[in-house]
Amino acid sequence: MLFLKSTSVTKAPGIYEVDIAAKPPGKTFGVYMATDPDNPPTSVLEALAAGGFKQVHSSGYTHKDRGKVLDLHFQKDGTDLFNGWKADEAEVNMAIINKIFGDIGVAIAPRVMSLAEAYA
Repeated sequence: MLFLKSTSVTKAPGIYEVDIAAKPPGKTFGVYMATDPDNPPTSVLEALAAGGFKQVHSSGYTHKDRGKVLDLHFQKDGTDLFNGWKADEAEVNMAIINKIFGDIGVAIAPRVMSLAEAYA
């Protein structure tokens, strides 16, 4: 679950928060989004699917300010060990992610999760 201060502010229509993160050692990134279930970011969801990203998690909840939130997680398998991304795959996949979110005006900052966060 992504930390949200409020559901009255969105980064783009239907998107409260976006996190592009990888588990250590940080070669294969996932897309984590907190979305508005009543106003889903359909174009983003379609673009992720077209880019080969598969939804692997979906969980709804009500935020403390009473707004409804749907957490969605996406990943794309690579051809490296444990379905990780090789360097060339990482370059292509990160370009896809940057384009999808850049097209809607959302700046992303990929990061590597801490061990505690990744395996909690």
